[in-house]
Amino acid sequence: MSETAAVSTSPVQHTKKLKKRKVRAKTLLALYALFAPTAICLFIFHYIPMYGIIISFQDFSIYKGILHSDWVGFKHFHYFLTDPKFWQVIRNTILINFYNLLFGFSAPILFALLCNEIYQKHVKRVVQTISYLPHFLSWLVVSGLFYELLSPQTGLVNHLLGWFGVDPIFFMTESSLFRGILVFSDIWKNVGWSAILYFAVISGIDSSLYEAAWIDGASRWKQTIHITLPHMLPMILLLFLLRLASLFSVNFDQVFLMQNPLVYNVSDVVSTYVYRMGIESSQYSLTTAIGLTQSILAYTLLVSSNRLSKKISGLGLY
Repeated sequence: MSETAAVSTSPVQHTKKLKKRKVRAKTLLALYALFAPTAICLFIFHYIPMYGIIISFQDFSIYKGILHSDWVGFKHFHYFLTDPKFWQVIRNTILINFYNLLFGFSAPILFALLCNEIYQKHVKRVVQTISYLPHFLSWLVVSGLFYELLSPQTGLVNHLLGWFGVDPIFFMTESSLFRGILVFSDIWKNVGWSAILYFAVISGIDSSLYEAAWIDGASRWKQTIHITLPHMLPMILLLFLLRLASLFSVNFDQVFLMQNPLVYNVSDVVSTYVYRMGIESSQYSLTTAIGLTQSILAYTLLVSSNRLSKKISGLGLY
C-alpha cells in the first residue's frame, strides 16, 4: 500500500518541482532583463573605451589614429615620473584627499550620531532635510557662493571680521587657507547626503538594546559607544574602503571651479593637471599614461586595503 502511494505521489512532486523551476526561471529572466540595459551601457561606455589605453604607449596623432600612430613604449611614463611638477601634483592630490578622509569622512558619522540624539522626530526630519539640500547644488553654484562669501570687498566673512578690527583676508588666493576651504566646502555640500546610509543603519538597530542598556544604567554616551557604533562599523568600513580607493583622485569640478593661478602650488591635482596637459596642450598620450597609472594605483590600494581589512576585522568589500 505504501509503495503504491509513493509511486502515485511521485509524479505530483515532480510536477511541483517543474512548476517551481519555471517560476524561478521567469523571475530570473525578469531580473536579467532589468539588469541588461545597465550591463550594456557599462560595457559600451566603460569597457570598450579601454581600448584607448594603448595610446599611452604611442606618440598619438589624431590624424594617424590609434592603429597607425608611432609606438614609443614607456616614454611618457618615464617623462611624468621624472617630472618635478607631476610629483607636486601627486602631493597635492594625496594631501587634499587625506584631509577629506580625516575630516570629510568622519563628519557624516558624527552628524548621524548627533541627529540620533534629537528626541523630537519632526525636528530631526527638518534637520536632515536641510542637510540634504546643498548636495543638489552644482559645484558651479557652490564655488560662486564661496567666492561671494569670502570676497575681500563684499564678502560676509570679511565683513564680520571687520567688526573685530581684522583686515580683509584674500581667502581664495591665500595658499595656506585654500586646502581648508576645499575640504570645508566639500563637507558643507555632502555631509547630509553622505549620512543617509548611517541614518538607515541607526534606524535598523533594535530599540530593545537601548532599553536594556538604559535599565542597566548605561548613559547615552555608553549606548553610543557599545551599541550604535558597533552596528555602524560594517557600513563605516565599507565606505572607508571605497573612499580609500579614490586617494589618487580629487573631485575635478570642485577644484577646477574654485582654484586660480595664485594657488596652483597647493591646489593643482592630477585631474586638473591632466585637463591642462590633455585638453589645452593636446598631449593625449601623456595624459592617458597618467590616467592609466592613477587607475592602477587606485586598484592596488583598494585590493590591499580590502585584504588588510578582512585580516583585521573579517569584513571587506568581497
